[in-house]
Amino acid sequence: QVQLVESGGGLVQAGESLRLSCAASGRIFSISTMGWYRQAPGKQRELVAVVSSGGTTNYGDFVKGRFTISRDNAKNTVYLQMNNLKLEDTAVYYCNANIRLAPLRPPQDYWGQGTQVTVSS
Repeated sequence: QVQLVESGGGLVQAGESLRLSCAASGRIFSISTMGWYRQAPGKQRELVAVVSSGGTTNYGDFVKGRFTISRDNAKNTVYLQMNNLKLEDTAVYYCNANIRLAPLRPPQDYWGQGTQVTVSS
């Protein structure tokens, strides 16, 4: 069984920084993309950032250079460094990973339980 465990959320003031972490564990053969999505109350879940196993990154338009995604393939861990946080960044942040459990099995998406990020003025 695969688990994604997130950490690093919390309450910060506008302009401050947070670093989220997400570690995947279990009987994992390989992981392709890992990433972060977020969902604010009353809104749809949206892409924050994703990173491929080779390090290629993609960000949501709203990030605008404020966030940096990275991963440690040896630890099956993805990070999200968030700087200059804004009130509108308040949301539950979810970790996502596309994981293959065995060589001939198709990959599947797995999700973490979510971590709350609250930005106050």
